[in-house]
Amino acid sequence: MLNQDSLRWRLLWNLGLLLTVLMLASGLSAYWNGREAADTAYDRTLLASARTIAAGVSQRDGTLSADVPYIALDTFAYDSEGRIYYQVNDINKKLISGYENLPPPPPGTLRTDDYPALASFYSARYQGQDVRVVSLLKPVSEPDMQGMAEIRVAETEEARVKMARSLMADTLLRLGMLGAGALLLVWFTVSAALRPLERIRTAVEERQPDDLRALPMVEVQHELRPLVSALNHFTERLRLQFERQGQFIADASHELRTPLAALKARVELGLRDPEPSHWRTTLEAAAQGTDRLTHLANQLLSLARIENGARAIAEGGAQSLDLSQLARELGMAMAPLAYGRGVSLALEADEPVWLRGEPTLLNELLSNLIDNALAHTPVGGNVILRVYAPGILEVEDDGPGIPEADRARVFERFYRRNPQSAGSGLGLAIVGEICRAHLAQISLHDGEPHGLKVRVSFVAASLS
Repeated sequence: MLNQDSLRWRLLWNLGLLLTVLMLASGLSAYWNGREAADTAYDRTLLASARTIAAGVSQRDGTLSADVPYIALDTFAYDSEGRIYYQVNDINKKLISGYENLPPPPPGTLRTDDYPALASFYSARYQGQDVRVVSLLKPVSEPDMQGMAEIRVAETEEARVKMARSLMADTLLRLGMLGAGALLLVWFTVSAALRPLERIRTAVEERQPDDLRALPMVEVQHELRPLVSALNHFTERLRLQFERQGQFIADASHELRTPLAALKARVELGLRDPEPSHWRTTLEAAAQGTDRLTHLANQLLSLARIENGARAIAEGGAQSLDLSQLARELGMAMAPLAYGRGVSLALEADEPVWLRGEPTLLNELLSNLIDNALAHTPVGGNVILRVYAPGILEVEDDGPGIPEADRARVFERFYRRNPQSAGSGLGLAIVGEICRAHLAQISLHDGEPHGLKVRVSFVAASLS
């Protein structure tokens, strides 16, 4: 049984349908061509019989008589399955020999130009049968008789139809054999063409789950090479993604293991200390360590959420939103944090800036940029958040800034310029991932007169 979704079935079905239409068209054409050829051949025989009968017409005692020889009607004996009728009329259209009521030529019937004779061919009905008739005029020129005698010879059409049907059947038989051969050829050709795909399928199934090597190009047709190349490209991207995830898990484990070990050691030391007054100090230090761990865990969860958000954006799940309003709401929410650190937080966004994006990810991006700026801005400093068309976001602080040599690495996960700092090294990495998900460009610039300016361009997602 053929699966209707298979390539073989579709090719065979389409080719079979095309061959059926061609066979029907060729059969009809063969029938009409055969009928035309039969009419030509049998019309010639009809005319020959009419001429033979006309040769036996003579005038005696002022009247016409017809001596119809047997040979005139014997012409059809060997190849005709129908009946023969004839009629001889004198110059006054009076029957002198043959069958009565043989149909006359219809009005307007033209004489044939195919033969040197005063003859007309036409089709008619006689005694309930379809017949082909020839009407031949024979000039009569006698002293006492001038005019045209008419000889009609009719034949039923069974022989003509049989000949046309025979030609049509022969044509259909040949086309049917050709079609069957073509279908078999297509079957074997497609089967041979699909063997490389079968080999590729087998090679993929036999591999271990962690085997992401490129598929071989051996014995693969030219048309299949783009498919294999695309699969190899996808496999390479998947391998890089797995390596990246493995490296991330290893780095995350390392980043979590160190503070967890320090927290556990601090608590154990506190438990060993007999002085209750020292316990509070231990608990405060443990609380600070827990806060850092919580922050790190939240950022790790943020990285996981970015992948889901990026998938939603790729699948058309982005929303239309006002970046200015988003920045205004987040700035208001983080104003107490800035106030607590003694830093001034300002917003410059005079008009709406519409773009398509994922609100949760954009909130995460703004939160990390502002938090990073507040963390590196000294007391009494300023952090300015700007939003302007056609989709530009800037966060500028007047902290120490980032040297030009380090700017390319700050977007790497767990990278810290100062290993002793309390940060996790994930803030700008999260920002970079969110920018990639939104097809946005991020760049670092010197602040004025000093500090750091982070610029994110959402021009590709802008609706303005």
